Amino acid sequence: MDHIDAYWRAANYLSVGQIYLLDNPLLSEPLRPEHVKPRLLGHWGTTPGLNFCFAHLNRVIMERDQDMIYIVGPGHGGPAAVAHSWLEGSYSERYPDISQDVEGMRRLFRQFSFPGGVPSHVAPETPGSIHEGGELGYSLAHAYGAAFDNPDLVVACVIGDGEAETGPLAASWHSNKFLDRDRDGIVLPILHLNGYKIANPTVLARVPEAELLKLMEGYGYRPHVVGPDHGEMARALDTAFDQMAAYKRGAADRLPMIVLRTPKGWTGPREVDGKQVEGTWRAHQVPLSKVRENPAHLAMLEEWMRSYRPEELFDSGGRPVRGILDTVPRGTRRMSANPHANGGELLAPLRLPDFRRLAVEVKSPATQSSEPTRVLGGFLRDVIAANPRTFRLMGPDETESNRLSEVFEVTDRAWNAEVLPTDENLAPGGRVMEVLSEHLCQGWLEGYLLTGRHGLFNCYEAFIHIIDAMFNQHAKWLESSQKIPWRRPVASLTYLLSSHVWRQDHNGFSHQDPGFLDVVVNKKASVVRVYLPPDANTLLSVADHCLRSRDYVNVIVAGKQPVLDLFTMEEAVAHSTRGLGILPWASTDDGAAPDVVLACAGDVPTQETLAAAALLREHVPDLRVRVINVVDLMRLQPPSEHPHGMSDAEFDTLFTTDKPVIFDFHGYPSLIHQLTYRRHNHANIHVRGYKEEGTTTTPFDMAMLNDIDRYHLVMDVIDRVPGLGTTQAHLRQRMSDARLQARAHARDHGEDTPEIRSWTWPDASSC
Repeated sequence: MDHIDAYWRAANYLSVGQIYLLDNPLLSEPLRPEHVKPRLLGHWGTTPGLNFCFAHLNRVIMERDQDMIYIVGPGHGGPAAVAHSWLEGSYSERYPDISQDVEGMRRLFRQFSFPGGVPSHVAPETPGSIHEGGELGYSLAHAYGAAFDNPDLVVACVIGDGEAETGPLAASWHSNKFLDRDRDGIVLPILHLNGYKIANPTVLARVPEAELLKLMEGYGYRPHVVGPDHGEMARALDTAFDQMAAYKRGAADRLPMIVLRTPKGWTGPREVDGKQVEGTWRAHQVPLSKVRENPAHLAMLEEWMRSYRPEELFDSGGRPVRGILDTVPRGTRRMSANPHANGGELLAPLRLPDFRRLAVEVKSPATQSSEPTRVLGGFLRDVIAANPRTFRLMGPDETESNRLSEVFEVTDRAWNAEVLPTDENLAPGGRVMEVLSEHLCQGWLEGYLLTGRHGLFNCYEAFIHIIDAMFNQHAKWLESSQKIPWRRPVASLTYLLSSHVWRQDHNGFSHQDPGFLDVVVNKKASVVRVYLPPDANTLLSVADHCLRSRDYVNVIVAGKQPVLDLFTMEEAVAHSTRGLGILPWASTDDGAAPDVVLACAGDVPTQETLAAAALLREHVPDLRVRVINVVDLMRLQPPSEHPHGMSDAEFDTLFTTDKPVIFDFHGYPSLIHQLTYRRHNHANIHVRGYKEEGTTTTPFDMAMLNDIDRYHLVMDVIDRVPGLGTTQAHLRQRMSDARLQARAHARDHGEDTPEIRSWTWPDASSC
């Protein structure tokens, strides 16, 4: 235990140094004010407990040759993870200027929470991490995501007791019901109870221990309680890893977890200015403040740091002594150098079937219908069959509802709890992960992708908002990782949003919200992509592209209800590759400048735009109409804003510089204006989209409530094309009356009129 204690003291010393010191890293001279940072930023309270875990887990790795990575759940455990990787040598391997000597130690200290340096939480810059520590609640879900399909891996997940109060973490305990004994690895939860959050006690630290143990047993774990003692921790880990081995052999049904109780700010100042610090909330951040200005605090800091006896831990050159280095695993067995924590090193491309084989035959555009996501389900079925260990489909109980059910021809839903005779498609080794928690689906998939695998998350569009903050964190992780040379690209996180706003007429207002697109588009262009394929063949092409991509967040919005088939597969590939384009068969401007541009993005807006174009062709045959469909939303931006963006010249060619553009959009209208505000013709772009009008009604009435319907689009054209306002007043009135009649029919019959429900493009011969 002496070497473990030395490692722990060394990690604590390095952690305190990161929070406080600019210079004099080995305290080779008395500490002076100029040795201390002018702004003290960081979090000490959870750090010594994390260092305690790292020291003991290394022993297990060494003795058992165990493949292991860690997850640091406590929000600001950055000093511990950085200290750990520096002691293991991997930090210096990744950052040669932060060498394992006194100068490297000085730079290590200086960079922490310092301008141009590293953040105070565990971040992409930290070797060995796959978990951003800035936001709480997701550590255990990430850990299980990493364990899926990694049968030899143990993921040690330290869960802070503050984090344990969050809803996502509370649900994450159930992840053990989705583990397969043979094909998956093991997660070792370590619930770290140090008693306090920022300024308040934590719930689980204050409940009676018997109640806490019953809670963990109720979740299906075998809890082991450990106090702040090396011997207790060593014995508990040995027992836990023996139980894991028994579980793998089939000799045990429950996996272990550890409840670790340590004082908040353990080994730090016990009392400051007459108030207790160690073991209280006051140890959460920086126990000693204003050290430069307060000689008493400066003296306490020096006493604190010297209490770790640095002269026993580092030689005169600043290198860890042999006794400490002997406790460090070798090579990739080091948790901070494990390739699972840099998943791009292990990533293999998916074996993707030829999506063209699933093409919907289209003899004439817009004359027949398909269910896009049902067609996609066949493609995902083949993806799963071809990649039985590296691809998973995540979703909150909506795979069937989103019409992806063909996947169940080759796999089941992952499930390791009780199965009843009435259940279908449940098995421990299933590739479909369904749980009624968007947080868990997101966390599992993030952990799965960041450790080198592939997947897709399907969800009702309105409820993907539940993971807005998780998406934000993952996008920031990807953005930061792209700037770190040693972080290898990982598979993109792809969302399929279905059961969308325009076909949630039956479920009502609560299910009608396309706003996730606005959240996504606000992220850096280097990270996000948004696609709105209008039919089944374009959806197949887009999905294939997204599953091949790296280091992005892809959002695909596609409906599950029948929509018109617009493109042959060859046309769909070309259209998706361009990202947008003119529909020549629906346009009447060939060889001439258009009088108006009808643009659309999204399957229902596209159908309504086509119907409007047909009405204009019938009633105003001399009007030159150009119909443009947008698949890749980011094409609307200039190339200076997004790599997919169009040049001004190309945009002007398509959308003109002076003609009215009526844009029928799937989401909120403001998003199109946000993307196009720099364009020459922006003043003439009039956007129709969702304007927060919804209820339980029919599909077409839902469109009318938000003015994206065909009749209103015709009225918009009449209102905005010069000269039509006076000559087409009768047509405008007929369109207004048609809206009234359509609404009355819906109210009387509970469905839309037959001509609306069965509408197809009327003039196939002109295609």
